[in-house]
Amino acid sequence: MPPSPKPSARKTSANASARGAFPVVAMAASVGGLKALSAILSVLPADFPAAIAIVMHLSPDHDSVLAEILDRRTLLVVKKAHTGDVLCQSCLFVAPPNHHLFVADSGRLELSSSSAEKVHYARPSAEPLFASVAAVYRKNAIAVVLTGGDGDGSFGVQIIKNQGGRVIAQDRPTSEDFSMPKTAIETGDVDFILPLDKIGPKLIELVGALVQMSRSNTVQ
Repeated sequence: MPPSPKPSARKTSANASARGAFPVVAMAASVGGLKALSAILSVLPADFPAAIAIVMHLSPDHDSVLAEILDRRTLLVVKKAHTGDVLCQSCLFVAPPNHHLFVADSGRLELSSSSAEKVHYARPSAEPLFASVAAVYRKNAIAVVLTGGDGDGSFGVQIIKNQGGRVIAQDRPTSEDFSMPKTAIETGDVDFILPLDKIGPKLIELVGALVQMSRSNTVQ
């Protein structure tokens, strides 16, 4: 059976984004990341009520086809991130090689220059993304640290937790390189250490709870 057609990208006002009116999932991966991201994104429904931003350590010397590959493996709307894009529900934004990805107060995406300082030897790095998502979305922020090296994301997960968000790390048996998840776990700020096949369902659960809480608060 052919996959269902994807929905059009939803338009979200800058004001709604700035208030963190919907959850945002920030994901980071390196070695083995394509397999991990594919497994997670393939189980998310087309109407997943959160935005997703992804950084993956990629070679700066070649154009990336990561967004195109992920587009074939998920029902979500997949885009290469550009400065000026605005986060929206059911949409996934992929950082390009050689640029850090940030989220500004309006939910607007910003890319660093290609000469910006590397973090954990990487550009893009999880740290700028996690920190900026935490600052804007606070309790509606969810960080996911997947397989990869150099401990990227360990500072960012602490900021996510300090702002009331949640953190998921991939477990050792399903990680091709456990350095990134391990370093995040050692901060003491990881809420869930999960095998790869459990991360997607946990995201659905967490995002659903946040959306329900937001609706309850609106009714009150």
